[in-house]
Amino acid sequence: MKIVNNLAIVVIMAVCVALNGGSPATAKTKKQAVDIYDLSIDDNIAMPQLEKQTEEIKKFQYAQAIALQKNKQNVEMTRDGEVIIITISASQLFLPNDTVLSDLGKQTLKPFLKYIETPGMYKMLLVMHHDNTGSDRYTLNLTRSRVNSVYDWIDANASTEYVVPYALGSTEPLVENNSVANRKFNRRLEIYLVPEQAMIQAAKKKNIKL
Repeated sequence: MKIVNNLAIVVIMAVCVALNGGSPATAKTKKQAVDIYDLSIDDNIAMPQLEKQTEEIKKFQYAQAIALQKNKQNVEMTRDGEVIIITISASQLFLPNDTVLSDLGKQTLKPFLKYIETPGMYKMLLVMHHDNTGSDRYTLNLTRSRVNSVYDWIDANASTEYVVPYALGSTEPLVENNSVANRKFNRRLEIYLVPEQAMIQAAKKKNIKL
């Protein structure tokens, strides 16, 4: 599923079911299925909750982050160590102002396919950013085309069932867009690796593997 609207938000509603008969009314809450493609970035990062498996998954995520750093990836962690963020310069993926994934870009992304080989192990968020060169419409359309290009390449090489693309244009710079170096820094793809249900189940058995 390609990106359509990067600011969509879903509200999960509880459904109350009244019991039949003359007994006092009791209610059961029932969670509706959540479509991850309809969630905001923050909502997708925040779920699912790991509950009792938190420490086991944090330990696994930390090991993955260390391995990524050893492979010279720019890595951070969020959600108190539960979620990994990898930042890749747009220049490693695309030629200037281009939206076609380059050969270097394909090689850069290839190591990340292993994280989605096991369905439901990870939810992968693809968040594309740009500097403020050009109009807001231009930067938004450019990041949308670029993230769709990344998504299409992943779709051709792996399952995209748990891959969610977002385009943010120039709305979230890391630094001020006041120099050539800073603008290059702001042109980037962020890959979020969020633990999903298969990892939670594996953590219960203390046997998380990719």
